[in-house]
Amino acid sequence: MAEDFLDYGKLIDEAMHRVVKRALALVQERGLPLEHHFFITFRTDYPGVMLSDELRFRYPEEMTIVMQHQFWDLEVEEDRFSIVLSFDNVKQNLTIPFSALVSFADPSMKFGLQFHAAPLDGAQKPSTVTQKRNLTKDPLQTQGNQQAGKPGKGDTGSEGDSGGNNVVTLDSFRKKGKK
Repeated sequence: MAEDFLDYGKLIDEAMHRVVKRALALVQERGLPLEHHFFITFRTDYPGVMLSDELRFRYPEEMTIVMQHQFWDLEVEEDRFSIVLSFDNVKQNLTIPFSALVSFADPSMKFGLQFHAAPLDGAQKPSTVTQKRNLTKDPLQTQGNQQAGKPGKGDTGSEGDSGGNNVVTLDSFRKKGKK
């Protein structure tokens, strides 16, 4: 029997990664226009993610960054992007492969994408205890920048914080039990 090479879920994820890549490339070239700002959630434990040991300790599994008013040295490459953000008034360099993305949102446009990162091997999977702790923690309070109710650059948003945005998810289109 012939192998089924048409994995539509994977094809759609690849296309959505290209949308994020292109949006970031435009921002790299021209800056953020109007009221646009991005919430980018990614797996910190994903291969190829580069961040400080301090950030990896604080966010062992997943982190959301905000690109809004202050960010530096955005550099978009074929399979990843790097950016400098301020965390507690300390500039830190992050490198994030597009395949590590969990979600991308531009709340000003009520636009969002949700990805399905490739599964990690058993040694890299976070524990259930860590997952529960991260879901109950309010990262905005941890960062200490809640000026006018808007997170500052480098602050993190709560998981699932869509604020009424339309998020594209592929779960309804995928066959159950087949990956």
